[in-house]
Formats: sequence, C-alpha cells, structure tokens
Amino acid sequence: MHLRLYLTTLNPTDSVTRGFLPAAKALGWEITVLTDRPEAYPGHDTIQADVRDPKTVIDVIARHHRPDVIFSNSDHLQVETALAADYFGLPGKDWRACLTAKNKALTRHALGDVRSARLVPGEPLPDVTFPVVVKPREGVASEDVVLVRENLQEAADDIWTRRPGTVLVAEEYLEGPLMTLETLGDGTTTRILGGFRTTLGPLPHFVEERLDWSADLPGAAEVLNRLAGLNIGFGACHTEYVLTGEGPRIVEVNYRVIGDNCDLLLADHLDVPLFEWILRVHAGEPAPEVPPTTGHAATVSVLATRSGTIMKAPKELTGAYEDVRLWHLPLKEAGQPVSVTNTNRDYLALLRAVGPDREAVDTAAKAFLDAHPWVVA
Repeated sequence: MHLRLYLTTLNPTDSVTRGFLPAAKALGWEITVLTDRPEAYPGHDTIQADVRDPKTVIDVIARHHRPDVIFSNSDHLQVETALAADYFGLPGKDWRACLTAKNKALTRHALGDVRSARLVPGEPLPDVTFPVVVKPREGVASEDVVLVRENLQEAADDIWTRRPGTVLVAEEYLEGPLMTLETLGDGTTTRILGGFRTTLGPLPHFVEERLDWSADLPGAAEVLNRLAGLNIGFGACHTEYVLTGEGPRIVEVNYRVIGDNCDLLLADHLDVPLFEWILRVHAGEPAPEVPPTTGHAATVSVLATRSGTIMKAPKELTGAYEDVRLWHLPLKEAGQPVSVTNTNRDYLALLRAVGPDREAVDTAAKAFLDAHPWVVA
C-alpha cells in the first residue's frame, strides 16, 4: 500500500537515518521529511519548516499532499506532531500525554509518587529534602542531570550558567536498580517489547555506560499501569524506572523508541522489523505480538575519559566473535577534539552485541574493544 509519510525531525539521528527512513522505504511509502535542516537529509524529499510550530507543520502539509501518516521520533516534536496528526484525522498520540511526558515537572505532578519541586530562575528556591536529583525540566541525554546532597543554590546556579532561564526540577533521589521498559501500543493494546538493566557511571552524574537485556523485567506490570494512567499507549515508548524498596518508580517517560542504538539492538535481538512495526501502528494497524527471545543483548558505550583530541578512531564494523554478533558504530572521528561533559555526549562509539548468554557477550565485547581501541590524547 503506497502511503504518504510526513516525518518531522530536527538533527539526524541513527534512529531516523538507519531505522525509520529505511523502514518507510521498505514499506514502499512516499516519504517527505519536514525539518529545519534539510541539508542534513540528502537523497530525501525534504521541506524546510519550523517543525517546532504545529501551525506551520499543519499548513505545510495541507498545501503539499494529502497525508496518510504523520510521525516523529524526536523528543522535542511529539506534541507538535500529535497535534498535526489529529488535525488531519490520522492515528497518533494524545498531545496531552506527549506534553506530560516531555515536561518532567508535569510528569512528576501527574504520577504523584515522587517528591519534586520546580526551580525557577529569579524565584526563591523551594525547601527540599536531600539528596535530590536536579535536571532541566525538558532536558535530554543526561545533560545537566546531577545528584545534589547539599547546597541546592550552588547546583542550580551552575546549570543556569550553561542554560540561562531554564526551569529545573529537583526530585527525590531514587535508590535501586535502574531499568527500562520498551513498549509498542496501538491505542487499544500495549505490547511489551522488552527492557534493559542500565549501568550508570559514577555519581553525581548519570551517564549510561551500558544497557543489558533483562529477561524478567521486574515491576513492568505496575509501570504499564502508570503509563496507562498518563494515557500513554500509542506508538513506541521508552520508560526508565527504578526498583526501589517501595516498588517501581518511574524516572522519566520518553514517548518515542529507545535511542543510543538500543532500538537497533532491540530489532536485532527480537529479530523483527521493529521500525516498520512502529510506522505501521501510526498507519492504523494493530500492534503485533512480540515473539519470545532467548540469549542476551547489550549496548556498551565507549566513553571519552579525558579531554583532548581523538588520535585513533576505529571504523564502523559489523562482525562476529565466536557466536556473538557485533556492531560497532563510531559517533566521532580521528582528529576531532573532545571534552568530558559527564553526559551521554561523551560517547565516542556504541558497541552492540547479541549472543547466547551474558558471559559470551561480555567476552566478545572485551575482545573487540581490546583489538579496536579508541585513543584520546
């Protein structure tokens, strides 16, 4: 079926360029990319537009071609895209749910199970019970997320030097294993695709160093119920939660597919056309059943541990070590300067691995990284 897809996007991501655009092409769809940077999508039909403005998105589509699917995987464009899909009477997410998920203060208010407070520039800081995690209200990629044990003013001022005028959220620090829940819904049925256990770097920062497939997903049923309460049940959703002593507590809801190559890993591990599944839900098809899986999967982050210049950068590689499949994707290149930011922006590369068990994956990942080291000097 030759459907016409309008994909709204900002800067290109692997999820879009390696996932959704090839998937739409495989489906035989007509693709138009709406973006503020069309030069970043060579070889595609693009229209330059202010995609952060839903009125503009609607107007541009209305004078182009009749849409069948309006979709975005961008954290920043879910509300706008949902409003555009609704305007044209197409399947899509509830824009209110998108806004609640994106705005971390609204997420906390709606869930009501974790203490939190807004920090507004120019206003007196609220009283909080330490420790708290301070983060931008609408931040991404662990940027300016920090554990604060005392002196909230100092921590807030430090972030405001880099983000003047940004509203922050200070929320109760949740202790326990950090998990993810990956779901795909069609508005009626929500399927669990799977989930990961997240390994973080040293506090007070929250850099994701590694994600490992979790076969059991403790707390998933309760998290699903909380998502339903937020009216989140259409399309892909990536939810992070902590298994606390009082039960699972949601950290944040990202109303799009998981990033940092874990979506590609999920597709490889499940052995399903995941990106096509997501697009087809937005075309009005039911979410398919998820096949059972065996074995282990992990994404390992190669992090810059010092500032300097990249002297050695292994190329993109796909291969195998014994019975483990490996994919190495560089995110930076030789000669590029790097500075340690204590965020996910410190990634030099991502290594995906799928194998029979955790031990085999660990052995293969270590062997690969030992043989293909990154060097920063």
